[in-house]
Amino acid sequence: MAAPDSIGYDELDDVVVHLRLSIPASELHGSLCGLLAANGRPGRRAVLNALHLEAGSDSASEHDQDMLDQLARQSEAELADPELGFEPLLPADDRPLPERADALVDWCRGFLGGFGLGGTDAHGRLSEEGREILGDLSAIASSSLDFGSDDEDEDALIEVHEFVRMGAMLLFTECHLPHQAANGTLH
Repeated sequence: MAAPDSIGYDELDDVVVHLRLSIPASELHGSLCGLLAANGRPGRRAVLNALHLEAGSDSASEHDQDMLDQLARQSEAELADPELGFEPLLPADDRPLPERADALVDWCRGFLGGFGLGGTDAHGRLSEEGREILGDLSAIASSSLDFGSDDEDEDALIEVHEFVRMGAMLLFTECHLPHQAANGTLH
């Protein structure tokens, strides 16, 4: 469960709307998580600069920048959480299924883009399983979802969400291990 002062989807969506970003909140969070998973760090650069994003508004307010910096720290801590507490920031469960499914696809698209910003070194650190997960995230990111039975669709979305959640943490872990460990010495 998220800490009471942690940034949630709605707070991030407010920042995205205020900054008039060209991507939804879920994709922004995915991009940040992908960058962090690939061992990238915004560092002293603003989060938007690190992700190669430009605000449609004149500039990010100090509040917006503070929120994005806090989100970067929060996301990194959650991805590294030994209790597996990481959650992609997505619309709440009471939102319509198609909206939540589209947000998960957006999150995966963002994750792949952010992971790519980590450079080729990150890809070289991945085990065969890690490369498979990255391929599966790519398949999800390029999906066009069809809906039929509400119960079956809800169950399927839960399964895909859990796969994405665990996959992001595994990729983060592999890219933060010493190089020889990621190449199969440790399992």
